[in-house]
Order: sequence, then C-alpha cells, then structure tokens
Amino acid sequence: MAVLGVQLVVTLLTATLMHRLAPHCSFARWLLCNGSLFRYKHPSEEELRALAGKQRPRGRRERWANGYSEEKPLCVPRDAPFQLETCPLTAVDALVLRFFLEYQWFVDFAVYAGGVYLFTEAYYCILGLVRETNIAVFWCLLTIAFSIKVFLTVTQLYFSAEEGGERSVCLTFAFLFLLLAMLVQVVPEETLELGLEPGLASMTQNLEPLLKMQGWDWALPLAKLAIRVGLAVLGSMLGAFLTFPGLRLAQTHRDALTMSEDQPMLQFLLHTSFLSPLFILWLWTKPIARDFLHQAPFGETPFSLLSDSAFDSMRLWVLVALCLLRLAVTRPHLQAYLCLAKSRVEQLRREAGRIEAREIQRRVWLPIEGNWGAEWGFWFLCSGVSLSPEGQLPLLLAHQVVRVYCYVTVVSLQYLTPLILTLNCTLLLKTLGGYSWGLGPALPLSPVLAAVHDGTVGSREDEAQQAAAQITGALGGLLTPLFLRCILAFLIWWTAASQLLTSLFGLYFHQHLAGS
Repeated sequence: MAVLGVQLVVTLLTATLMHRLAPHCSFARWLLCNGSLFRYKHPSEEELRALAGKQRPRGRRERWANGYSEEKPLCVPRDAPFQLETCPLTAVDALVLRFFLEYQWFVDFAVYAGGVYLFTEAYYCILGLVRETNIAVFWCLLTIAFSIKVFLTVTQLYFSAEEGGERSVCLTFAFLFLLLAMLVQVVPEETLELGLEPGLASMTQNLEPLLKMQGWDWALPLAKLAIRVGLAVLGSMLGAFLTFPGLRLAQTHRDALTMSEDQPMLQFLLHTSFLSPLFILWLWTKPIARDFLHQAPFGETPFSLLSDSAFDSMRLWVLVALCLLRLAVTRPHLQAYLCLAKSRVEQLRREAGRIEAREIQRRVWLPIEGNWGAEWGFWFLCSGVSLSPEGQLPLLLAHQVVRVYCYVTVVSLQYLTPLILTLNCTLLLKTLGGYSWGLGPALPLSPVLAAVHDGTVGSREDEAQQAAAQITGALGGLLTPLFLRCILAFLIWWTAASQLLTSLFGLYFHQHLAGS
C-alpha cells in the first residue's frame, strides 16, 4: 500500500510554489494592497499654522527676539476648515507594517491548503476509494493550529497593555463563555445535534477494553469528564479570542453600511455576512433545521424535502458558501475601519474652542472605540507623516507612525482568522466525519483512519513496527468518525456562537454606549 504517493509530490510542489511565489504573487498582499483601499493623512503642521494665521519662527534667534525661548504649542480653532488627504494603501506601505509578514504567510498558507484539499478531493473522486493517507487532513490541521497561534498573538496585545480595560474585558468574556460552554454540553441531542453523546459513547466504547487490560476501569468516567472539561475550556479560550474581533466587526459593519447607502446589493451582502453565524447556529438546531426539512409540515401529510445524507451535504455547502461570502466583503469592512479618521475629524468640528495641533493629529491617528483604550493601532493607518525637511515631525511621532500602520494587518487578521478557522473545520468535518459533498457516495471511514486501523496487518514484521501498529491502531480506535464529528461540529458551532454574541454586544455598545 502506498503511504503518500501522488499526494506527497503535490505537497512538495505546493510548498515550493508557496516559497518561490510569495515575493511575486500573494493573495494576502493583493487583498490588502491592490490600491482599492485608501487611508487618511493628518494635516501637516504648516497647514494648521496657515489656518491659525501664524508663522513658524525660523530659528532660535527669532524665538529669543519674540520674548520666549521655547515655542508655544500651536492652537487652532476646532472648527477650522482643514481637509484630510487620502492616499492608497500600497505594498510599499505594507512592507513596514508590524505583523504584515505573519499576516501574509498565514493567509497564503490557508489558500495553498485549500488548493491541496481541492486536489485531494478530485483525486479521491476520480480514483474512488483508494487506500492512501489523506494528506490534505494534515494541511487543514496545520491551518487550524496556525489560526490558534494568530489568536494568541493578537490577544497578547491586549494583555500586554499597561493601561485600559482590555485585559479585564477578555477575562470577563472568557468566564462568561466558560459558563455558556458548560451549559451547551447539557442541551439534549433532540434540540442541538452536535453529536456529543454519540461521539463520547463511541470513543469510550473503544477505550474501555484498553483500560480494562491495564486495570484502570476507574479512569473511564474521568476520561469522559476530562473531555467535557476540555471542550468547556476550549470554548472559553475561543470566546476570549473572538471578543475584540467581534466588537471590531460590529463597528466596521455599521460604518460599511453607512458608506454603501447607494449600493443596496452590497448592503444585502453585508447584512447576510453579518448574520452568517446565526445561519450556522440554525444548521445544528434540529427541530427547525433537520426535522423541519426531513418532515416538512405542508398540508395534512408531511413529506421529506431532504434526506439525512442530503441535509449533511447541504450543511457543508452552506458553511463553505458563508465563509466565501464573508471573504468577499473583506474590503468594505477594512475600508470602513480606515475611514474612522474622517468621523473623528467631523466630531472634532462640532466642538467649540481651540485645540492644539498635536491633539488634532493625535485624534486623526488614534481610534476611539468606546473605553477600550489600548486600540492604539489606528495611528499607523492614518498618519501619512512626511519626513521631508519642510514638514518633518518629531522623531518620536515618526516612530509611532511605524507602529500605527501595523494595526491594519491586525484588523485583517481579526477579520480573516475566524473565517479560516471555520472553513478548515468544515473541510475536516467532511473528511474525518465520513460525509459527502453530495456529488458521490459518502465514505464509511476516512482514509486517514482506515490506514490506521490496518496497523495490525504487519504482525510478521519486527517488533518496532508491531509496536507502532498497536499504537496507531489504538489511536484509530479512539478517534472514531463519530467522535471527530462531535469535536469538529462543536468547534464550528461554538465559533459561530461566539462571533454572534460578541458582534451583537458590539452593535449595542457602539449604538448606545460609545457616545455616552
């Protein structure tokens, strides 16, 4: 039996292409830096002096002649008619962004992993049930692992902030989602068909003989409890990771709708994308999804619209379509984020009195997201600092400009990482769960597990191979399709639930609390 075969060649070719083409052809760079996104630049100090009717002293002698040794802060009227210039966000700007390389590598890796998965699906569809390890599973698992790493990296920004309440917000939501994750696990299967009970029963059924051989019968209930506690902790972590991405999504959704008032089709897509987590929750709510379509109550005699296998295939297609829809509206959300500078200036003009020039520049740079405080990244998006001798700002501000530009990639990661996580969990659910796309018969067992179960056939080989076969056989017996279905279904459903709760809370916050 071939261990990898053609799939190994495709994997090596994909890795080579990913390495060679990254400097020349990158989907992540095209998505962010193709010139369709523009950012605002703050007014220069010379422009503000012209509006205030003041001239800058030419040198130290002129300042001493005017009676003061140090230049006083420049103050201009708050309603001064200054304009914010715009410039496109290009690849040259993005090269200096913090996290840009991580963003580019992660998104491009997810794209190449999707390409390997498509090839593998076509390969199995053409050749039928071949006894080869499905290497696309490992690509999807790596993408999920990198998604968790990105979540940890971004969340670390909030915990490393000395000021602001981001750390408390993350911990509060983590505790809240921990309670919700424990409550979800006690919902009966007739209401929420995540398959936790059948999956755990399938795993413990194969685990019980192994524990009896070692005399560890008492550990079986502890194993089930450990799995449930692990799912609750994982749900709490995902909820904390998705807290600020959900709050950010709510803000960009509102602003994107405002910017697209004359585009009803785009508004429809934005609304559908925002409500996509609700559709995902509906897919696993059995009374209003599977039961409704399986026994549709039309007329006196109900009839079946979809069989169970057809519903499973339809659910996979809907998940993929919703992920692609959210990807399609990425740029309107990013542009809405970049346009926060304009709203800050408009808010400034409604105020009375005078304001320092540096305060105007700071307001253009800094985002205002309620009292979340440590969202410092918008400095980089809207700075546009000129380093020419005529309009050069202090070196400290120039350094902060480099920090500000970094945050556009963080916003992109906050938007794309939940999408990539959901999509790859969906692909794994199809492959490891034994489902079908509806284009052919569903596989009774995933090929990656079928090879594992055959580990005992090499009983005549050496002892090392026999030990390896026993270990892989035991793992294959524990990681049954039913158990993998429940784990992956829980991840997909919980990611959608966390996104929905945090984004709805973000809508309420930005609508009723942000301005108070």
